[in-house]
Amino acid sequence: MIIVFALLALTVLVTANWYLWRRLFRDTTGGPGRARRVGAAVIGGGWVLAIGALVAERAGAPFWLQRVLAWPGFLWLALSIYLLLAVVAGEVVRPLLARFLERRDRRREPAPAAVPHPEPVPAGAPAQERREAEEQRKTDGEGLRPPQGPRRGGSAAPAPEEPRRTGPGPLEPAATTSVTTTSENPLATSSGNPGNPGTPGTPANPGTPEAPGTPTPTRRLFVSRIVAGAAAAAAVGTVGYGTYGVLRGPGVKRVTVPLAKLPRGAQGYRIAVVSDIHLSPVLGRGFAQKVVDTINSTQPDLIAVVGDLVDGSVKDLGPAAAPLAGLRARHGAYFVTGNHEYFSGAEQWVEEVRRLGLRPLENDRTELPWFDLAGVNDIAGESEGQGPDFARALGDRDTARTCVLLAHQPVQIHDAVDHGVDLQLSGHTHGGQLWPGNFIAEAANPTVAGLERYGDTQLYVSRGAGAWGPPTRVGAPSDITVIELASRQA
Repeated sequence: MIIVFALLALTVLVTANWYLWRRLFRDTTGGPGRARRVGAAVIGGGWVLAIGALVAERAGAPFWLQRVLAWPGFLWLALSIYLLLAVVAGEVVRPLLARFLERRDRRREPAPAAVPHPEPVPAGAPAQERREAEEQRKTDGEGLRPPQGPRRGGSAAPAPEEPRRTGPGPLEPAATTSVTTTSENPLATSSGNPGNPGTPGTPANPGTPEAPGTPTPTRRLFVSRIVAGAAAAAAVGTVGYGTYGVLRGPGVKRVTVPLAKLPRGAQGYRIAVVSDIHLSPVLGRGFAQKVVDTINSTQPDLIAVVGDLVDGSVKDLGPAAAPLAGLRARHGAYFVTGNHEYFSGAEQWVEEVRRLGLRPLENDRTELPWFDLAGVNDIAGESEGQGPDFARALGDRDTARTCVLLAHQPVQIHDAVDHGVDLQLSGHTHGGQLWPGNFIAEAANPTVAGLERYGDTQLYVSRGAGAWGPPTRVGAPSDITVIELASRQA
């Protein structure tokens, strides 16, 4: 089954990239050449870097190599997504643009010159008038065909004889003199054009005209270049803006959550929720410092770091995480693991965050003045025998007290409901991170972002402060959320 899925994924990937190369490079060039070869190298090389960045991160390659591969490789992942979306959208624009250009060109074509037509001569007119009319028609016809030059050999073509009268009857036609057409008269009528024989000025091989609405090769190339250029500009602009949004640091959201059992004394209690910081070869110490400064600026009573802090080992990313020691809150900072901690050495990171001054809640609970604060491990820890244990964290607590639970993944809400939790704080989804990834996230999570209620339990999901893979967000801005608790007894 895994092999079938892998082959299917590979087929989709190859087909999508061939389509990109065709629309961006083959259709925008007149024929094989350097541009097409460069396009194939760019697309193929981008995917080599992207796959190399993913493998290097998971395999624990030397950190310098991870950093070399991460920026171009992960940015290519984001860029390829939006190039594909933009090129597909261009398929709608392409025929409309071609039709517009065709109509414009038709309006610019000059009108054909008018051809004089002699007035008909009545049948009963004298012979002299009929002769003059015949002469006039010949004169008009000669004006429409190119001048007859001398034939090969220097002798001029003989002029047609005048009609002569042989008796009292009608005029006899003159003897017909055959004229041999030569290659020196390119406008002469060809016998290979039976559809219009004998028409003066008709090319020997006029060709088949384009069907109405069919773009000419030149127009087709022009349309392809316009659509490809617009698609590339849109993709680069989207990825550039989304990357800038991540690197400048997360914004602050404020959400009020009323809780039925919360004492009046806890009215206005502030919890700063931060998830998915994803310190990595791309987002390092400077980014961590921005997150810490933003959290401290909100002056929270408590800080909750709800998983996916890092993408790498303590050895490589310990210096990047050092600014977390500067977190300040009246009741301290707490941490629970996310799935990426189990890809990066969860035990070592739990000890590291403890050393930095955060308190890990590994299936554990602490009693604060107005409510219980509990935390469970991420589901990914089950593979290491360190999965979530709700009974251990919540089994013997006083159910009359309000309970706030830290759990990385929103899908853990169902266990939280069963154990009478009042509020669960989660992350994991990134809000989809790259549109239309939000639709995929919605299929895998009960809530992608924001506050929702499940029975008597409320769930808040943060979009996260950082980004995984591409340091880019589109349609899902990063955030740090300040949850302000409200007592219904107040």
